[in-house]
Amino acid sequence: MNSLLAQINRYLLAVVLLLPSVYAGADDLRSAVQNPISSLISLPFKFTFDEGAPNGSADFLNIQPVVPVTVGDWNLVNRAIIPLIDLEGTVAGTPNIPNPTPSDGATGLGDINYSIFFSPVKTGNVIWGAGPSLSLPTASDDQLGSGKWSGGLTAVALTQPKFGSVGILGRQLWSFAGDDDRSDVNQFLLEPFVNYNLDKGWFLLTDMVMTANWDAPSSQRWTIPVGGGFGRVFKIGKQAINSRLEYYYNVERPDGAPKQLISFTWQFLFPKK
Repeated sequence: MNSLLAQINRYLLAVVLLLPSVYAGADDLRSAVQNPISSLISLPFKFTFDEGAPNGSADFLNIQPVVPVTVGDWNLVNRAIIPLIDLEGTVAGTPNIPNPTPSDGATGLGDINYSIFFSPVKTGNVIWGAGPSLSLPTASDDQLGSGKWSGGLTAVALTQPKFGSVGILGRQLWSFAGDDDRSDVNQFLLEPFVNYNLDKGWFLLTDMVMTANWDAPSSQRWTIPVGGGFGRVFKIGKQAINSRLEYYYNVERPDGAPKQLISFTWQFLFPKK
């Protein structure tokens, strides 16, 4: 799986960099793409390559469909995270594996997370949404998931000035059922994001996914990345695409966490007619 994810990543990046002619007035999509709770149906594939952990690297492919539904004065934004994971060994501090077990390596499906955001259709300068979040113990191997059913709350708030967008997303999960032999889940996720728009669909961004395991000792609790990247919204034929390439270095991390990560996102966009 390692080599396959890397090959796909290189191919998609080449498409973004080598096909400037396919840009076709996609600027109007960027504000919707940069809003996690917009009324835009999308299907992102996010490849993440974690490097520098003591027990080896970890590669993730998160398939993250977003399906909004409007009910009266509210948008109900359904978001799922379906992780495919390849581990060389135990890797701590990721949202996908909240309480990792000692690992000699595994490949397969991780725990699926589902969230629904209730967001008002009519908003002012601040766009917001909040709702429940549920993590299902769907991992195909004990090393790839928590072994627990977990639930909690998630919320997002953002504003979109002329230059792009600024916002923050948060989520807290607690385990409530599952394997009694596994550690409880008590994980917090905080994701501040900033997008700065450039010409012809290009943009700069930082999207730092921070996590905290509240049950860990204070020195092993937080994973905090710093970094950013760039992206582009464009079209291939009639199909709208959002792509992003990012690099982050973990300035704070548990002993078993990776030092750095590279991520590439390829997102299919389906604007409403």
